[in-house]
Amino acid sequence: MTTALDSNILVALWDTENALNLKAKSALEAARAAGNLVLAAPVYSELLAYPGRTEEFLDSFFAETGIKVDWELNESIWRSAGLAFQSYAARRRKQRGSEPRRIQADFLIGAHALENGYRLLTFDDRLYRAAFPRLAITAI
Repeated sequence: MTTALDSNILVALWDTENALNLKAKSALEAARAAGNLVLAAPVYSELLAYPGRTEEFLDSFFAETGIKVDWELNESIWRSAGLAFQSYAARRRKQRGSEPRRIQADFLIGAHALENGYRLLTFDDRLYRAAFPRLAITAI
């Protein structure tokens, strides 16, 4: 099975001071043993925003680890992400903003995994379970 990675997994992996570092490493090893690893283009963009992360660093890391970056997000992914974001916005308005504020990239990451039939590895399963009930999720 192919596993799509959420940004938070790699952020924790690269930060040895992060309490979730060992859990991220273990989860990535288990996911790799079960199949291929991939990430959606929005994950790449989010990772590039972290201090000390350059295109060269990311490209080298992904080449060395065999993690594929899926640069193409087709129409079904955009539609699925848009509908999930629409539902989230309606829930948030109804609850008067009690949920954490989310960005469109979160929904593209979930839709990418769902529409491609991938499992999503994340620390943030609450968002993805609410937005994509049919999505296979490995939560840490």
